[in-house]
Amino acid sequence: MGERADVKVLFAISEVYPLIKTGGLADVGYSLPHAMHQNGVDVRLMLPAYRAVLAQLPAIRILGWLALQGEGRVHQVRIIEVHPDGFAFPVWLVDCPELYDRPGNPYASDDDQDWPDNAERFAVLAHAVAAMAQDVLGIGWRPDVVHANDWQTGLVPALLADIPNHPKLVFTIHNLSYGGNFSLTAFQQLGLPQHWWTVEGVEFYGGFSMLKAGIVYADEVTTVSPTYAREICTAEFGCGLEGVLQASRHKLHGILNGIDETVWDPQTDPYLSAHYSAERRHPGKVLNKQALLHHFNMDHSDGILHVPLLGLVGRLVAQKGIDLVLSVLPHCLEHINARFVVVGSGQAEYENQLLELARRYPQRLGVFIGYDEHLAHLLEAGLDIFLMPSRFEPCGLNQMYSLRYGTPPVVYRTGGLADTVFDATDSNVSDGIANGFVFDELTPQGLIAAIERAVVLYTQPRKWQALQRTGMKQCLGWRHSAMTYLALYRGQAVTLKTADDR
Repeated sequence: MGERADVKVLFAISEVYPLIKTGGLADVGYSLPHAMHQNGVDVRLMLPAYRAVLAQLPAIRILGWLALQGEGRVHQVRIIEVHPDGFAFPVWLVDCPELYDRPGNPYASDDDQDWPDNAERFAVLAHAVAAMAQDVLGIGWRPDVVHANDWQTGLVPALLADIPNHPKLVFTIHNLSYGGNFSLTAFQQLGLPQHWWTVEGVEFYGGFSMLKAGIVYADEVTTVSPTYAREICTAEFGCGLEGVLQASRHKLHGILNGIDETVWDPQTDPYLSAHYSAERRHPGKVLNKQALLHHFNMDHSDGILHVPLLGLVGRLVAQKGIDLVLSVLPHCLEHINARFVVVGSGQAEYENQLLELARRYPQRLGVFIGYDEHLAHLLEAGLDIFLMPSRFEPCGLNQMYSLRYGTPPVVYRTGGLADTVFDATDSNVSDGIANGFVFDELTPQGLIAAIERAVVLYTQPRKWQALQRTGMKQCLGWRHSAMTYLALYRGQAVTLKTADDR
């Protein structure tokens, strides 16, 4: 337990593991508030009462009802408090069945189409958070800090900024490419304040951006790695908001995400076939490799276990570089003695290309379309080399899971990947800081060259084992970042961890 902070924080987010998850945002939504709680922060976590969330909760406590403005109508919204297993603090749910009681994920239907009323759904969430931050229900808990996350809660700082003596407003950008952009008509129907409608406010190319609202009206803005904080201030990565971010540099901080080292621990992970540690990787890691190959009905005999196994788990979208992976897979399958495994879902064209390759090379490529937490953990442990050639990556968690599990990653030098993966150059290997493979040319040739370097080093056991040990012993948890957030909450000077701290 860290020092007592005596800070109350209302943490607003749209998804939280294990209640509901579409990606890394949910992992951060669980692990960062818990890291703050361990440092003495009094936390309340707030998100919508999605159908999938309520189905997991046998007991609820009704805190009260709120009348909240929607799109041309007022919703009667119930605020409930729950105490899910594994949560060290209360979770507040915004219960509005008309908006949240539906199938699919938090943002889209089962056929992956965005809900047409997303502007209303997340405006109502923001109104609820703002009301609870002012203790409208009179429950006797008022936060010192409201920490909002990504576009879905971007209106929260805007709604609270004009309130006298408002709590400190912190807004975190997890991925700038999702802007929460909606029309002028939606803005008007939501009844949002007309004085927000300026270039300096929420207006964005004729519509409005909930993400921009968070950036403009928050007291402090963070993003999830030092390199990404620099990148988003440029036209290449700024998604049209680079000017706003340049003007906000005085309050913009790049704080590297951590991972939950209790959930992601090869010594205790319940999803693994065998446990292992940095000091004793054998036979645990190879037993997981065997189990992973077996899962995909691929040859897992002793001879094959000495052949490198590469793969990835994640969203099959261009941001993650899956098109780049698909462009090099045929070459790799024909010319490199290796096996491959891919787990994920995304754009249909990528899914279909992967499935077709798996049909052509059933003993060389295993593919699972979808997401499976068990398989995701087994993959991190069972692979020898993790592929993560993202075009941009605000922070990235999978490369850190891979490091933790002794699976050196191959990454493009961008965002949080540049801050966590250190290339296996001869000098870095000699200095004991190398933990993976980094390439600078975002082309098929650049990725193939990095894969070939990794496969060659895999055949040199002493160097490979040193690479694994370095990654597994790296500090990847939330300790440093939690203390940085705590300083930010308190208004103290923020000391950022950068790539130079490697």
